[in-house]
Amino acid sequence: MAFKKLFLTGLSIMVLSFSFAQEEDIFGISRKAKNPKSESSIGNVYRNVLEQFALEISTGGGYQEFRTSFFSENPDLYPLFQYQNFDEPLDISEENPLQMKGGDWVFPVLNAGVRINLFNLFTIGGGYGIESGNISPMRGGNFEFPFEGASYQASKFYGTLGIVLWDANRRAKYLQWRYRRYASANLYMQSELRQRVRQIYPWRLVLEAEYGNLSIKKFVDPTLTQNGNYTPRLAVADPYFGLGLRLERDFSEYTKLFLKGGVDLRSFTYSSSDFSEFQELDQRLYAMQIGLAIRIPGTKRCKIQGCGVVMKHMHNGIEYRGSSIFKLQDRKIGQWY
Repeated sequence: MAFKKLFLTGLSIMVLSFSFAQEEDIFGISRKAKNPKSESSIGNVYRNVLEQFALEISTGGGYQEFRTSFFSENPDLYPLFQYQNFDEPLDISEENPLQMKGGDWVFPVLNAGVRINLFNLFTIGGGYGIESGNISPMRGGNFEFPFEGASYQASKFYGTLGIVLWDANRRAKYLQWRYRRYASANLYMQSELRQRVRQIYPWRLVLEAEYGNLSIKKFVDPTLTQNGNYTPRLAVADPYFGLGLRLERDFSEYTKLFLKGGVDLRSFTYSSSDFSEFQELDQRLYAMQIGLAIRIPGTKRCKIQGCGVVMKHMHNGIEYRGSSIFKLQDRKIGQWY
């Protein structure tokens, strides 16, 4: 009898030891800070780097304005005419030019690109975009400056640099600052703070600068050129600068929806009819876009038959995903559907 009890006790200890050793494989839940995503060290580094890249596509529209401070000693070389008060002379000088502007809608604006997350502090990226819009005549005082055409088409290659202004980490620091007035012995408020800090916070605000080259596919006027190149209807790449604010909403660790508003600052030249002189034109494009971003998963999807774990889990020391990239990987109560 004593031997039987000793045998059963030893067997129980062996089973428990084996269970604890294999705990992550049995339950499929890993709480390690760093989990290997590949069997090789090189593959693990590659997948960790790959996971910082996100592909995105966006669409939207905007409103563009052309502006110029018009002055010429030979105004007859430009399509400038009066649209009201026809007897009013054109009284301009180099010190007092005629301020003119005109604008119209731009639609659609399409962008496709890639973003890289750097330590949740900065983002860098780049992409390709196209836009198509209309251009109305510029007006100033009683004078109008029309263009021959009514529309334009353009494409661009651009790079971006963003600064993260607000996200879950900054919210946690803000909450800690808010709760600083409560003593550490106040268990209720300290518990409330920990719960709010651990809460999933899906919002992110990024201030983003953009720099790129603009290429016009279709000019509204043969004498409207870029970068001082006066060849009629020639589309020349021209640098531009933009600034925008981007609001992101995470739906999972790998997918997010974003809304971006901003302004692009561009410059053009308008040549006179005999190409002897030109006018500087500034364009401002105020655009609003909505898009989808998908972060490239570095963790492979689990394909082991019979494994029904939906969270991130381990098999033979390697981390796997149990869910689609469009769903939260480590869902809590109330997040299963």
